[in-house]
This record gives sequence, structure tokens and C-alpha cells, in this order.
Amino acid sequence: MFVTHRRPDTGLARLSYGQARALLDEHTALRGPGTGWDLHEYRHSGLTHLGKQGASLLMLMAKSRHKKPENLRRYFEPSPEAISELTSLLAPGDARP
Repeated sequence: MFVTHRRPDTGLARLSYGQARALLDEHTALRGPGTGWDLHEYRHSGLTHLGKQGASLLMLMAKSRHKKPENLRRYFEPSPEAISELTSLLAPGDARP
């Protein structure tokens, strides 16, 4: 995600954590330096977007490397359609409007 313009012999080099943190803050700060996103917030905003798009809890766990589902519960927001589809598996012949 964060790479430097300086290339080593094998391709793009990764930025250090400090460099990435400074760049993210610089480009997301609304009220001056130190008011932008931090890398932890950036990581979790991606999980929130994936959860809203219907990613399963197991896929969110694989992506984030969380070991406990309860740590990801806040990012997992199944849509009403997904809940309806899941419920229909219990009674496939019982289609209700």
C-alpha cells in the first residue's frame, strides 16, 4: 500500500511505519498536522467497508488476521437481504413477501 519512489534492485521499497504514518496524517488532516487518520484507523475503515459490502465474518478474520470473532463484530454488518437469504435456507419452500 505505502511504497516509496526510491527503488531498490528488486522493485519498490516499503515505507517505514513512521513514514507511512506521517504521509497518511498529512493527506487526511483537516485541522492541521496531527489531526489526520492513523494507520490503525485506516486498517479498520477497510474492514468496515468490506463488512458493509457483505464480506463474511470468516473472510474479515482472514483479511485482518484477528483470531477471535468477537473482536470483529463491530465491522460485520450483514444487509437485510443477506439475512433474508440466509433465513430462506431454513424453509426454501416458504417464500414470504
